[in-house]
Amino acid sequence: MPLYSQIRETLRAEIERQTLKPGAQLPPESALMQQFRVSRITVRQALAHLQSDGLVFKVPGKGTFVSHPKATQEINHLEGFAEAMGRQGRGTTNRVLSHTVIRCNDVVAAKLGIEPGSYVSEIRRVRYLDSRPVSLDVTYLSVEIGEALRGSEALVKRDLFSILEEDMKIRLRFADLDIAAISPDAAMREILQMPDDSPLLKIERLTHNAQNEPVDFEYLFVRTDYLHYTLRLERKRNS
Repeated sequence: MPLYSQIRETLRAEIERQTLKPGAQLPPESALMQQFRVSRITVRQALAHLQSDGLVFKVPGKGTFVSHPKATQEINHLEGFAEAMGRQGRGTTNRVLSHTVIRCNDVVAAKLGIEPGSYVSEIRRVRYLDSRPVSLDVTYLSVEIGEALRGSEALVKRDLFSILEEDMKIRLRFADLDIAAISPDAAMREILQMPDDSPLLKIERLTHNAQNEPVDFEYLFVRTDYLHYTLRLERKRNS
């Protein structure tokens, strides 16, 4: 067995036995080099394989940590990411990459029911679960709503759904979803700290208010090694 595989399997066994518990920091690369008497390249190979398997994650400048079990979000009903994770005792935060006013393209215009080229607010956020980047969310809203959110700390801490309903008193009714698997480009891999070109889930979500009017259109690019979705389907019976 190659040396990096031996290190990987040794660390995997410790994680599975919970000798290394979820959230625990692995020894630094230098310590692993000394423990296994191997080069830094070999240690990094082993850690990269563990990361691609979802067993560990890296925090730049801090080190490598044992992953928590993969999170699950039900999509049987409409709820925000933080709302779903909070029920499971998982911590979430957001990082706002940009908040701009742009002219929308034909796709966004059709979704929001406005003329192509109309001005809309575009908000790009990275969403973190237990300090790990899980998804890149690109949101399109009316300029009025977007400007009301500009500079708000709520975008860093909360779901957009809760902000719209609780702060702006916009009652949400339903959302239409379209889900596909895509290959991430280099920019997405860097933003989401992905070690390889594992597939992402691309979710298009159009949310409507109580008057059946489109309020919010989003592209969600989700890492499948950290989060998966569940859905219950009931068989339709003929009368």
